[in-house]
Order: sequence, then structure tokens, then C-alpha cells
Amino acid sequence: MAAAAVGAAVLGTLAATTLLRAPDDAMSACRGGQVAGGDIGGPFTLVDENGATVSEADVFVAPTIVYFGYTFCPDVCPMDSQRNAFALEVLEDRGIIANAAFITIDPARDTVDVVREFTDNFHPRMIGLTGTQDQIDVAVRAWRVLAQKDDSGDPDFYLMNHSTLSYLAMPDIGFVEYFNNDATPEEMADTVACFVEAASRFDAAGASD
Repeated sequence: MAAAAVGAAVLGTLAATTLLRAPDDAMSACRGGQVAGGDIGGPFTLVDENGATVSEADVFVAPTIVYFGYTFCPDVCPMDSQRNAFALEVLEDRGIIANAAFITIDPARDTVDVVREFTDNFHPRMIGLTGTQDQIDVAVRAWRVLAQKDDSGDPDFYLMNHSTLSYLAMPDIGFVEYFNNDATPEEMADTVACFVEAASRFDAAGASD
């Protein structure tokens, strides 16, 4: 599967280039690998599934599982999106409200209406995001996503080669961790819960100073 191969490639790139945060980082115990932390993520301006222009601050108002894909994707994108939706349900059962964001890498086909219909099939707290090609390119670069159009087939029914990681973003922090596409909803929920607890302890310590 091309997308899975790209996912493996991007892991190698991230491992080689991403810096760990300081050892005393309040959230370091929650991180599953040496790729976590560092300069992934950043400002973006996109268009949400209701047609509103939004920034990362507007989107990451709660712990958010972020996924880059496209709605015409025949297999991995819907499977990963369903898994991410299940993770939100596991978290809700544990008393943690989290969100998910699906950012298209194929804005030519993924209009506002299309991404809304796609995400509505998975979870009410999964938001679809699109935009101009330039806007998508900024987000793709910031999150170090590999996305490439496959021009080898029918030009009207083309596929996209892309990385298959999901990312966890926290309010006022941004990217903190990634998930491989073989992570289970329960494993993802455990990780998100750890970060939520760590952030709560950090905020409590700051408030007491």
C-alpha cells in the first residue's frame, strides 16, 4: 500500500530531524518514542466544514487528534478516521472530551461540503478542514506530512500518496505526540489521557506559584 510505505518513510525522516523537549518537560512521561515533541506543527489558516476561516487556535480548543488525508481515499483514510473516532468515544467513557480534525491534502476535490459529509460519518466532534492549495501546503509543511498526487491513472479519479500518522495537539501547546496507524483506540486514549493529566498537573503547579 503506497500510503503505508510513505508512513514508514516519514517516520524515518522525523526520527532523524525532530528534537526532544527538555527532560524536565512535564509531559515527557507520556511520550512513546524519540520522535515526539520538537518542531512539528505550527500556525495555519484553513476553512472549516461550515465555511469559516479558522486558525490552529480555533481548532485546538481541546485535545485534538489530527489526521491528514483525503475523502476519495479508498481504504486507509476512512479506516484511520474511524479508529480516531473510536478513540474519542473511549476517552468520553473515561470522562475526557477530545476532538478530531481531518485536514484534506486534496482541496481540489475536497470542498467544504465534501469534508463535512465525510467527517459527519465518523463523529460529531470530528471537524473537516480544507482551503486553497496554498493554505493546505502551509499546513502540510508545518506538520511534516508527505502528500503527493499520483498522476499515473485516470486524471479524474487520481489517488494521493500520503503519510498515515495521526497527531495529538493540545490547546495552547500544539503538537505533542504522534500515533502510527496500527495504534488501537484504547492505546490512543491512554496516551491522550496521560497528556491531559500532565497538563492539568502543570497548570495546577503554575497556579500555586
